[in-house]
Amino acid sequence: MGLMLSGCSTMGYYAHVAKGQGELVAHRRDVAQVLGDPATDAAVKRRLELAQQARRFASTDLGLPDNRSYTSYVQLDRPYVVWNVFATPRYSVAPITHCFPFAGCVAYRGYFSRDKANHEADRLRASGDDVYVGGVPAYSTLGWFSDSILSSMMRWDDDELASTIFHELAHQLIYVKDDSAFNESFASFVQEEGLREWRQSRDLPAQDGHDKAIEDGFTQLVLDLRDRLKTLYASGVDDAAMEAGKQREIADFRTRYAQWRAKAWPDDHRYDAWVAAPINNARLLPFGLYDRWTPAFARLFQQADGQWPAFYASVRGLARLSPAEREQSLRQWQAASGQP
Repeated sequence: MGLMLSGCSTMGYYAHVAKGQGELVAHRRDVAQVLGDPATDAAVKRRLELAQQARRFASTDLGLPDNRSYTSYVQLDRPYVVWNVFATPRYSVAPITHCFPFAGCVAYRGYFSRDKANHEADRLRASGDDVYVGGVPAYSTLGWFSDSILSSMMRWDDDELASTIFHELAHQLIYVKDDSAFNESFASFVQEEGLREWRQSRDLPAQDGHDKAIEDGFTQLVLDLRDRLKTLYASGVDDAAMEAGKQREIADFRTRYAQWRAKAWPDDHRYDAWVAAPINNARLLPFGLYDRWTPAFARLFQQADGQWPAFYASVRGLARLSPAEREQSLRQWQAASGQP
């Protein structure tokens, strides 16, 4: 069942978002002030110093916006800054989308309160939808505000902290309304290539690719499950057969996961808890969103001889195309990269 919002509930949601963003602005402190505060924990100081180095590198070497973003810090009273609520109909892998004036249509709704996110999730479940709630440590306001470093980002390792700054600044540079796959794939490519150059600038060895290989393999397993469910839902069988088929596909996915891990990564258990937890359509939505077109952007970067200004000019050219033309062009660049 699709999401129907009254004008009152929509205004209530906007008021919640405005309040949450306003609280972040009200509680932010300049990083320089936090670094100079004797009460600041030494570990936090080290991470903030690293973040400032990455922030400067983003502008001087990656050509990303040079503004006040990530020069302030907010200590949160919660583990995540927002919780995203994803939903799909019970027998569909298509997201229930939400459209906003500036960001366009996206496959989730974000809440600054976990209780509010859970309340919305309960409402959607009661209407028969599949629902998933996921915590988010950082997000971009697309340049409408000067985004801050958040305490929820401090638990990341150095690479993830630096590369996330690159990712979120990329959103500020180029963003296309109503095209999440384009936006996230572009930002993810900037994140990956930016991290490679960042590590090189610090005389750090190249990453060994072990973690990415595991992540890519698991993502492919999840996308395969989503494709199998999509085929099932298009089959036209009755609800009882649909439900039985859905549960069978999920059980088969768990079997394929166990076989894959035992063969390829027997000592790595990072995804065991995810697989063991309840799985539904909505829980599959975030997969593939961030890297659908990253090989296409990598090929575009090669075409630009690894020069960021030329690369960004090409990406802006894609952004100006109609959705159909943009997807066709991305498919061509994807094929040129050797990826499907």
